[in-house]
Amino acid sequence: MFRTLFAAIVLLAASALPTAAVEIGEDGLHKEAWFSLTFRDMAEDIAAAREEGKRLAIVFEQRGCIYCAKMHEDLLSDPEVRDYIEAHFKVVQYNMFGDEEVTDLDGSVLTEKTAARKWGYVFTPTIVFLPEEAPEGGTVAEAAVATMPGAFGKWTFLHMFQWVAEKGYEGDEHFQKYHARKLDEARAAGKLQEE
Repeated sequence: MFRTLFAAIVLLAASALPTAAVEIGEDGLHKEAWFSLTFRDMAEDIAAAREEGKRLAIVFEQRGCIYCAKMHEDLLSDPEVRDYIEAHFKVVQYNMFGDEEVTDLDGSVLTEKTAARKWGYVFTPTIVFLPEEAPEGGTVAEAAVATMPGAFGKWTFLHMFQWVAEKGYEGDEHFQKYHARKLDEARAAGKLQEE
């Protein structure tokens, strides 16, 4: 009886602990050790990701963004999500209002904030998925194979990365249909914990 009560108290205490603490950089953005630091030349970053057998994803964030914090604390700290993304994607973080230099696919040199405006990204977090090969000319927004504005629940978030890695955007199965199918498969296998 005492062991059962003690185990229940330990489980209750553990569930009351705050979500995983995430490092915050000098720029006020949450940091992941596995995010890539690059010169932010989009064509070079796409090529570097391909050389690693990965796809390039860029994520726009901003200081004080509660949705960015949720993404880091609840999603990117989840081993299943983190391990999948780290194995299949080179992720580069951009500051929505930052001044770091960025070279677009058309060769224009911008700051992070002017790139965000040029590409039409106004919400944080926004994750932009790039093709395996850098197209000649054009912009990142034109080349993107998918864009995910926001921090969704675990399965929507993970399934978007899986859909891009599997090149679902080239087929006839829209992401929403893919996501519904993956949820049904997980339910049938008894593996799904609802979002």
